[in-house]
Amino acid sequence: MATPDPSVFAPARRDIDRLSLVQWLSPSFPTGGFAFSHGLETVIAGGLRDATRIGDWVGDVVTRGGGWTDAVLLSLALKDEDITELALIARALAGSAERLTETMDQGRAFAATISAMSGRDLPALPLPLAVGLAARGLDLPIHDITAHYLHAFAANLILGATRFVPLGQSRGQRLLAGLHPTIAETARRAVFASADDLGSACFGAELAAMEHETLDIRIFRT
Repeated sequence: MATPDPSVFAPARRDIDRLSLVQWLSPSFPTGGFAFSHGLETVIAGGLRDATRIGDWVGDVVTRGGGWTDAVLLSLALKDEDITELALIARALAGSAERLTETMDQGRAFAATISAMSGRDLPALPLPLAVGLAARGLDLPIHDITAHYLHAFAANLILGATRFVPLGQSRGQRLLAGLHPTIAETARRAVFASADDLGSACFGAELAAMEHETLDIRIFRT
């Protein structure tokens, strides 16, 4: 039997880049994402306990709220749009003080960790732009990067509900799996979006984020 050519098993650059992206968006990457609920804690504290409705809430945020705006901002950053101008837009799109804290603190932590790992000097930016700037050199399609980002976004919210409702691990994972088509479709739409498509229609989520600031007992920072 002939000895296989070792080059057949050599990982392609795209394989390595995909693993890097998975690492960056993993719950173990030190952005502190576990501390943020995006306002979900408010609605759960107000009585939302139904798993299906929680899945619908997260899906709406992904398609029409902060997930959508993050996906468009990330896509624009990956297209080498002016990162300074995008950062100003991202800050303006934060509908409350806690939402601004959420994106800035995570973006700052993400950039600091990437800088420490790679020796690159990445600036502190809103999270989707920090990820976009770091990922500009990856040999991956924009919709793949955006889909991975949205998956991490949704997974963090589902994890929060799993801990706080509590939903239970199996039910939480079923909810996340059920969101996969929504995440994939939203990521593909974001690839073709422009800055004119930025905007949120999830007013309930924005109000929940504002109301969270006055909750008497809080587990999450937002």
